[in-house]
Amino acid sequence: MANRGPSYGLSREVQQKIDRQYDPELEQVLVRWILAQCGGDGGSAVAQPAPGRDGFQQWLKDGTVLCRLINSLHPRGQAPVAKIQASAMAFKQMEQISQFLQAAERYGIAATDIFQTVDLWEGE
Repeated sequence: MANRGPSYGLSREVQQKIDRQYDPELEQVLVRWILAQCGGDGGSAVAQPAPGRDGFQQWLKDGTVLCRLINSLHPRGQAPVAKIQASAMAFKQMEQISQFLQAAERYGIAATDIFQTVDLWEGE
């Protein structure tokens, strides 16, 4: 999550509402689907995330899992993200998230249904 101080007033109420909507069971369904789709079972290409909202966000934050996922939805040899590379540098992570988002739009996901790169990266 982003390094920010505590929120107050309306900001706090909005954040609490968002937190209440988080579904840990849905998280586990998504993790199982992503692992199955990417061919990972914990020891393969994609490792299992730590449980919980923060663990899930950290798992997706660098963009590698998302890029592997979108590539897995395309026929072999037609992967939209050519180079997937884990990096600790923020701009590289955000670049990979952006590549996933662009590929998702080309795949047919409506632009209005797609999150912003910075929202995932900061855990918003």
